[in-house]
Formats: sequence, C-alpha cells, structure tokens
Amino acid sequence: MNRIDLASVYQGYIACLNAQDWPKLEQFVHEDVYYNDHLIGLSGYREMLERDFHEIPDLHFNIQLLVADSQHVASRLAFSCSPKGTFLGLRVNGKSISFTENVFYRFRDDRIGQVWSVIDKAAIEAQL
Repeated sequence: MNRIDLASVYQGYIACLNAQDWPKLEQFVHEDVYYNDHLIGLSGYREMLERDFHEIPDLHFNIQLLVADSQHVASRLAFSCSPKGTFLGLRVNGKSISFTENVFYRFRDDRIGQVWSVIDKAAIEAQL
C-alpha cells in the first residue's frame, strides 16, 4: 500500500487556496467533507472559501506550524489581512488585522474528509 506524504499534500492544498484555483480543490478535498462537525460537502466547502476571499480580498494562508501523520494534519495558520465590513461578527471595515487559526484535518481517500477550525477571535477584538 502506498503511503502519501500528507505534509506535501497539505502544502499543495494551501497553494491551491492562495491561487484561488477552485477547479483543483477537488484534488484535495473529499466530496463528503465535514467542517466543524457539519457535513457541507465539497460544493459547500468551495462556497465558504470563495466567500472568504470575496469578503477578504487580500486573504493569504501562511503556514506557521505543520504536523502530519498517516491520517491527520495539524496546522497553525497566520493571517494579516483587511476584511471588508464584518468578520466573525466584528466590524472590521477594511482595517488591517493579524490573527491565527489552529486547524486540524482528518484525511479520507487521500483527501481532506474532516476539518476542525478555531480562529483566535480575541486577537482580532484586541486590535479593534
């Protein structure tokens, strides 16, 4: 059985997001993906990401920490961006903010099958 290097797959996934290469997303994300314990499917996942990039035009995913085993990836992502309007219920209105996200992935069939995400909202609140 071939074992894939999930760290490399994940880095390809992040490159796909940063390039907004949405047709390529299906190479990295399972059709039946769960996000924070809700089945949203690949189309819902793509819609969520497209909305994020629409609301945050300068969005860029920066990997600060990456740990992977044979089935899971854990990552700490850093962001410095300027969301338009409201973000996470906070009135950011184009102000530059920096924050991190801790995100955990479970892979199924060599693609992301489950995502758990926690964004440091307190860091954003402190900047506003």
